[in-house]
Amino acid sequence: MNDSVKSPSASHPLAARGNLYRAAIVGAASLKGKEVAEMLNERNFPAADIRLLDDDEAMGQLEAMGDEISFIQRVRADQFENVDFAFFASDPESTRKNWKDARDAGAAIIDLSASLENEPGASVRSLWVERERGQIPAPELQPGPCVSAHPVAITLALLLLRAKRAGAIRRAVTTIFEPASEHGQPGMDELHQQTVNLLSFQSLPKDVFDVQVAFNMVARYGQKSQPALDSIEGRILRHYQKIAGAEAPQPSLLLLQVPVFHGYAMAAFLELDRPVDVQALSQALTGDHVTVPGPDEDSPSNVSSAGQPDIQVSLKLDPAQPNGIWLWAAADNLRISALTAVECAENMMATRPTGKIQ
Repeated sequence: MNDSVKSPSASHPLAARGNLYRAAIVGAASLKGKEVAEMLNERNFPAADIRLLDDDEAMGQLEAMGDEISFIQRVRADQFENVDFAFFASDPESTRKNWKDARDAGAAIIDLSASLENEPGASVRSLWVERERGQIPAPELQPGPCVSAHPVAITLALLLLRAKRAGAIRRAVTTIFEPASEHGQPGMDELHQQTVNLLSFQSLPKDVFDVQVAFNMVARYGQKSQPALDSIEGRILRHYQKIAGAEAPQPSLLLLQVPVFHGYAMAAFLELDRPVDVQALSQALTGDHVTVPGPDEDSPSNVSSAGQPDIQVSLKLDPAQPNGIWLWAAADNLRISALTAVECAENMMATRPTGKIQ
């Protein structure tokens, strides 16, 4: 089967100069892979060719790339020849198996699978947070894997860095509600099937979570489930510390799995060094990538955040703590992950001024 060619948009400044690239999405049939493909199209990424790659089970599946239809092909080493950017949205095992083939072929690696952060030269990145801190690193000529920061780490970093403008933060305690989509389509399918089976009094599938998650909230998965909730908490904290910097407030986290298909929600309690001025804090939080709905608008939720690029936040004073305030936030986890990955690739274009298109 021939690779599909995506027509570049002349509206992108690099495309206007004739700089065209080849990209590959490994795990193209996954939820994150589909979101990356959509984001590349939305942002007019100057790619003359985007290869959709996945395992044998998804091979031959049709996927839309803007106005084009492309076939998913098997991941092979030769598929990375002349590829400038390789997005790994596959499961961790597949990423670890294939990423070096892409690297050895000369592709820049963007990892959405949380597999490569311990590899030599790897960096955990969020352009949103780097711009907030005014510290976007210079592109490297031979960069290591670029790991897309966890969407909760990005959300917390933006909110806490901005909240500091309204007063020093003495304490930050956050409860995070994990959606099934963070476990990909298998997690979504298992939550759905558990819900159906419970209503029909049948046994529950537990291949992903190894515990009942339908109509339930849990702070720990079953022993057979990988990754464990504790390890996801640890990844969020590591990514937060790497992107927010040493001077950012250090939050305490509790991660709960909830019976929600899509979108993160979180409740964060902040204790400041002074009585909270809600208006000043609201103004400090509002800006690029963060919206604070007005009193007449709907409160943030998984539903309202779906498909939206911004983090939605509402504020509520704590009646027992004059220096305390609650933030209720919701964000589209897949969209933030994909946008972070594509922005990383755009930032890396400076090291590939002409791409490999001849």
